[in-house]
This record gives sequence, C-alpha cells and structure tokens, in this order.
Amino acid sequence: MNTNAQPPAPAPSSAPSPAPAPSSSPAPASSPAPSRSSLPAPRVRVVVTALVAALAGAALLTAPDPASAARQDTTAAATATTSGAPGARGGSVGGVRAVGAARGAPAGPGYYRGRAFDTCEAPSLAVMKAWRSSPYGAVGIYFGGRGRGCPVQRELSRDWVASVHAMGWRLLPLFVGSQAPCVISTAKRPFALGSSPWSQGTREAGEAVRAAGALGLDASSPLYLDIEAYRAGDARCAATTLSFVRAWSREVRRLGYVPGFYSSVETGVRDIEAQRRAGTKDLPAVMWFARWGRPALYTETVLDPQAWTPHARIHQYAGNVSEAYGGRRLLIDRNTMDAPVARVAPTADLKSPLSAP
Repeated sequence: MNTNAQPPAPAPSSAPSPAPAPSSSPAPASSPAPSRSSLPAPRVRVVVTALVAALAGAALLTAPDPASAARQDTTAAATATTSGAPGARGGSVGGVRAVGAARGAPAGPGYYRGRAFDTCEAPSLAVMKAWRSSPYGAVGIYFGGRGRGCPVQRELSRDWVASVHAMGWRLLPLFVGSQAPCVISTAKRPFALGSSPWSQGTREAGEAVRAAGALGLDASSPLYLDIEAYRAGDARCAATTLSFVRAWSREVRRLGYVPGFYSSVETGVRDIEAQRRAGTKDLPAVMWFARWGRPALYTETVLDPQAWTPHARIHQYAGNVSEAYGGRRLLIDRNTMDAPVARVAPTADLKSPLSAP
C-alpha cells in the first residue's frame, strides 16, 4: 500500500482513460475532469432519461470513470459463501452471493462503488470530517498485523470507527501480517513467513478477526490481507505464500468474515489468479490489485474479465500522492472499487461526529 518500498507494476498502454484527479493534487498526469453539461430542456428531458437508462447496463460492463460512481453506496444484503474460488458472473461470484436477506439470517456485507483512499495511519476525526468534501467515499484502515508500516494507530479505536462511519465513510479493513519469504521490500523482510505457513495463516486469521471485532467491525465484514510484492518466478516462495493466504482466507471465512486480498498484479495477484483458473479452493473472495497508472477496475489484463465479479474488485492505481481538502493534507494511495465494505456495530453514547473540532 502507501508504505510500499517498490511501486507496483505500471499500467499497460491499453488501459482505459484515467479517473479525473482532484484539482488540489499533484497526482500523476491524467485527463481533466469532464465538465458538467447543463440540464436538458423540459421537452427533451424524457428522451434523454430514456437514453441514459438504455446505456446504463452496457456501461457497467466496461471500465467506468470512478468519479462518476463516487459515493454510490449499495448496501444490498448478502451472505458470504463458504465455497472455494471465485467464479464467473452470476450465482456465487467472488466468494460473495448477492441475495435478499432471509428472515433471521445474519446481515451480509454492504458494497461500495466509487473512489477510495488509504493512508498509513488513520487520520483524526477532524481530518475525516474535512475530507467529506473530497471525491472519496471509502477509506482503508490498517487495523492489525505484525507487518504494518504504522503499527501505532493513535486515532484508530472503536469510537473512531463508529464516528467516521456515521459521517458517511465506508471502511476497508486492511491486515498486514506475515509476508512472502522472498518479499522485495527490505522493511517487510523481518516479517517473512516461517516453515509452517498454513498454521501461521490460520493463527493470524484468528488474530485479524479478534482485532476487527474489538474495533466494532461486525461479522460479514471484509478483511483484506496485504501481501506486498515479492520476487516473481520463485516457485517455492510463491507456494509458501499461497499456503499462508489460503489458510488465512479459509479461517477468516470460517469465523464469519469475508476474506479479501491485496497485492501487486505481477506477483500475488497473478499467482492467485492462476490458482483460481486451476480450481484451487480456499482463495480470497475479493481481489484488491495494485498497478499504478490508469484505473482499470474491469479491464486488468492479469485477471479474467469475469473473475472476482460482481462487487469483488478494488484497483489501487496511484500511490504516495499528496492531496488536501478542507485545509487538511494527507499522503494517500488512490483506489477505485466495487467491493464489500465493513459492517459497523453501533456504539452506545457516541458523540456526534459532526461535533469533531
């Protein structure tokens, strides 16, 4: 994530046009934000509305401009499956089945489609309030794991989680645990996997679920395992890492949460996709892939177009970008997403988030 020592692979030249960058950001070059057209005259409004409706379905099958979907929060009830790898469109896809909530059944994850950011340390409530003026509607939080770049999270607490959720933010919980034995980042090498990756993955999954629960992140929330880029082509290292990821995903799913996965497209993502094609079980339900360049949520070449859909993809397309909103500046990674977000337990006697200084 934004603590990577080495950036993910650049985007292929065939990627779609980039999302508009906020005017306050010195982000990598991107096309200017499209201007808003004026409202149609009353006599043609019905015709325009019909055309928009007709085109809407087709637009969802292409790579949409993330800004056009900002803060489109879809919280349809769903239940996590316990089946194996993600499949194609329809039915059980990405490890999450979108269904109507059965009476008495536990609530499933909500989905958010739009722009998201993550930053190493959870910002203060005042900053989160100021950033409601930004184009982002979801935020990644590093809630646990021995490999976190910012292990001391001064702001992150159960009250913080409930407060920012009440402000309208949707949350993406990130767990940075043990890393591949051949991890590239020197800062992550002290956290390399040992000789028992399966038992280590199972143990760290339990740690992740306990940490999530302590913050008020309810069951059916996604928990995203962060595996940083590792040496490509090292079969033994990849096999060890896969064993850890599968054990972690299996245990997180067994404990009632939704296992997600973050990595670089050229290492972790490519290897997990190969396992999906091979029919391997116990894979992550949601794919968060890093390729810095242009947003390509639905057109990433490493992933099959029908894999990890619907509501099961996040693309990190820029990193270490400085942006400011409401007079508050942060160093962030930029993401576009259509994926599950955390379910937050209510907190009694919580002060209004709008009263934050």
